[in-house]
Amino acid sequence: MNIIEKLENNERLSYEEAISLYDLDLFTLASYANKIREDKHGKKTYFNINRHINPTNICKDVCQFCAYSSSRKNPNPYAMTHNQILDIVDNSTKNGIKEVHIVSAHNPDTGLEWYLDVFRKIKDKFPDIHVKALTAAEVHFLAKEYNLSYEDIITRMIDSGIDSMPGGGAEIFDEKVRRRICGGKVTSQQWLEIHKLWHQRGHQSNATMLFGHVETREHRIDHMIRLRELQDQTNGFNAFIPLVYQKENNFLRVKDFLTGQEILKTMAISRIVLDNIPHLKAYWVTSTIKLALLAQEFGANDLDGTIERESIQSAAGAASANGMPMNNFVDLIKNSGFKPIERDSVYNELKTW
Repeated sequence: MNIIEKLENNERLSYEEAISLYDLDLFTLASYANKIREDKHGKKTYFNINRHINPTNICKDVCQFCAYSSSRKNPNPYAMTHNQILDIVDNSTKNGIKEVHIVSAHNPDTGLEWYLDVFRKIKDKFPDIHVKALTAAEVHFLAKEYNLSYEDIITRMIDSGIDSMPGGGAEIFDEKVRRRICGGKVTSQQWLEIHKLWHQRGHQSNATMLFGHVETREHRIDHMIRLRELQDQTNGFNAFIPLVYQKENNFLRVKDFLTGQEILKTMAISRIVLDNIPHLKAYWVTSTIKLALLAQEFGANDLDGTIERESIQSAAGAASANGMPMNNFVDLIKNSGFKPIERDSVYNELKTW
């Protein structure tokens, strides 16, 4: 059976077959990815009203692709106080946020209790806000720093009010690539193990893939297949988020930046390969809002959210520092022919705009 017959029959693809998808033309990929999108979600495009908070950029690790952590590329270290974080949440609730998304650098000086205490304070003061926090990379860092097991850290996260985990820190699972771009950080197996443990505790998470740097197409497919295998076991991933590498102010010195066509091909292939992850997010922060809107035709059914403020990707050149006004967000989705659906963090539908 050839690849087109498999696509027509909606059959699961092997690693080799998935790689061969890149040989198909863009519009063929779009048609199959869009069919899957429409079968799952129709014309709905999901978003949430959320606030990203990045409490500190002081980091023990030196990832080559990172422009956010304080280093000679970014000589402005900071660490917020709990009161500063609570003030941000307080102000953002007036804009109707449903989620705070808290991701940080690996700061050995702030401490485990510093993290857990601020999550408790947020939950105490804003019990209805969904707290999405601590990537698997941060969980690994804290476990190592305090000589605790992943299970210990996860228990403390749940007890402190964390509702779901973001998907960051996955980068690319191939270990040779990891050694070059983020050596010393959580390994691919550790990342997968942490998410598995989180899912086994009855909680959901997202999964990411950073692409467009030194990885190959084969590495991307390997990454997707590993996520698909874990999802078969746990069914705990809400969404897959392909993150486009940002090239400014970091140490990788990537000269050949991805074309829009390669980004859209990868988006469509993600939708086809990851048949068991319900949502595909075009994270407009890394892809630009224009390409994210176009990605709705290539399998993506989620554009993340309004975010209000974002520090990590914008440090590397993304135009996301001040988020996106909600009315603009809604109008852009409508004008591209889709139906804007405001959701909560685990994809319950709150409002059709």
